[in-house]
Amino acid sequence: MTVVNAMLARKSICALPDLLISQIAAGEVIERPASVLKELVENAIDAGAQTIEVRLESGGIRRIAVIDDGSGIPPEELSLALTRHATSKITSLPELESVASMGFRGEALASIAAVSKLTITSRSGQAPHAWAFSRQMTQPEAASGAIGTWIEVRDLFDDVPARRKFLRAEATELGHCLGTLERLALAVPEVGFRVFNGDRAIKNWLPGSLLQRIKQILGDEFVQEGLLVEHHTGLLRLTGMVSRPTASRARADRQFLFVNGRHVRDRTISHALRSAYADVLHGDRQPAFVLFLEIEPSLVDVNVHPAKHEVRFRDSGAVHQFVKNTLTQVIAQSSVAQDESAPSQAQGALTQANDAQPLSQPYPTPHLAPTQSRLTLSEPWSGSAHATNRSSYTPQTAPHNAWVPAHAPLVDDVNTEQVDWPLGRAVAQVHGVYILSQTHQGLALIDMHAAHERVVYEQLKIALEGQTLPTQALLVPVIMPASEVEVALVQEHTSSLEKIGFELSAAGPQSIAIRSVPAMLAKGDLEALARGVLKDLADVGVSALLTEQRNTLLATMACHGAVRANRRLTLEEMNALLRQMEKTERADQCNHGRPTWVHWKMNDLDKLFLRGQ
Repeated sequence: MTVVNAMLARKSICALPDLLISQIAAGEVIERPASVLKELVENAIDAGAQTIEVRLESGGIRRIAVIDDGSGIPPEELSLALTRHATSKITSLPELESVASMGFRGEALASIAAVSKLTITSRSGQAPHAWAFSRQMTQPEAASGAIGTWIEVRDLFDDVPARRKFLRAEATELGHCLGTLERLALAVPEVGFRVFNGDRAIKNWLPGSLLQRIKQILGDEFVQEGLLVEHHTGLLRLTGMVSRPTASRARADRQFLFVNGRHVRDRTISHALRSAYADVLHGDRQPAFVLFLEIEPSLVDVNVHPAKHEVRFRDSGAVHQFVKNTLTQVIAQSSVAQDESAPSQAQGALTQANDAQPLSQPYPTPHLAPTQSRLTLSEPWSGSAHATNRSSYTPQTAPHNAWVPAHAPLVDDVNTEQVDWPLGRAVAQVHGVYILSQTHQGLALIDMHAAHERVVYEQLKIALEGQTLPTQALLVPVIMPASEVEVALVQEHTSSLEKIGFELSAAGPQSIAIRSVPAMLAKGDLEALARGVLKDLADVGVSALLTEQRNTLLATMACHGAVRANRRLTLEEMNALLRQMEKTERADQCNHGRPTWVHWKMNDLDKLFLRGQ
């Protein structure tokens, strides 16, 4: 018998041993020391701990100890705690569908114990002393210890060499552990954390407000450059901070998203974030953010991934629209007209919001039964971010029929004699490219083409808002090959596609007919455009591709309509451009994400010339 035939030979069906079952489950939940740490700290948080101490050796490979001052576990439940599918978090399907705790699957401790040497020592409030238990014991033994729980995990994967060889260097594993702790600490700023590696204390995060915890983990610079997010409507609430576009990063290593207090990775919200920052980031720059989305628990499924890294929304399109609209308006606040005190005001507001409405508060009760409700965000935007002066644009400054102005005029009906304008008063034009302006605190240097480009671009977008996009019917429909999934998407989202100017229909089991498209994009690659729209619908339930394509076209128009280098401007024209920038959303960057101006305060200038030193 060949090896292949031997492998194909039928074996009898038999029940797997409990230890092997737990080791298989550990493969889904326990990837590295950081995975162990995540599960243990989540249990401590669920137990109501106010202080959590973490002790690591060799980056967690040799030893992980988590000590908390939570409610503890009675001795008669210790052996059950190491049993598969045993938990105190849920007892029924309705509780699973509305779970609010960090953990709920009842797999973590059993899985960890199957691939390591685990000892659990705990003392509940009623017990005179602590009790210890491990898989090697038949019953708990008396031990010393304060109220709370001490779990120690040693020699991870030593008995599973196939898994052990995939661990990295100690420093790498320590970095993953610290990253996990950062995410958990941001989720519960009211809980204190102490972290040791060997005998050396490496982190000490004191309990406090969300703002204080953000400062502890992301630093003062992020808070100073951050924009406050605080908006709720119906069943959704979004809070936290996002970075200004000018403070973007080369890496996506400072992005924290929490859904109902649990850190997750979600394609819907990630797509909404990218859409909100679409035309204010340069190249591949990445925003930094700490965002908390709260949603009625019955409208989100947290039981998607064994490690609880992912969630699934019942109405992903509504969530996408809510997050994108909120962040778009927040980013629009990042303008040159913003007062110098805005960062401190935002810090105060974030502190008050965190103190007044902690993230653990009960979620709002839906007006409809959860099984019938669909999140609707059709009401007009009512967030505080809408206070930016969009109404200041008149038909004269944003004509509906002026698509490509040859030389977009600069507004000349402003009082340039007024003092203390945020961008000051122009004093000179430098090499036909820059405007030099004296502000009440120092000097500003403005890239006149980049600045005017943003002004014109925003005017064109406003001119299009609220209008129905004209469509162009194709004389001969374009037939494109498609998968069964894409054909089904066309049939399911026919009305949504028509609203954005597409008429698509199934032309066969594996083909789609494109019959009409938005007129302004009719000369593009229609097949690629249709596929992109359908991909968005499949991934996040809504498509922003059409808006992105439209904005790309408007950006090109704005670039051609903005003042060019070496065009001589009078002082009145320069001042008029500064006034336009001050009332234009996102005027800190051009359409390609480059900065439009820089500012030096007097103390910065004094340092250059060593004044007072």
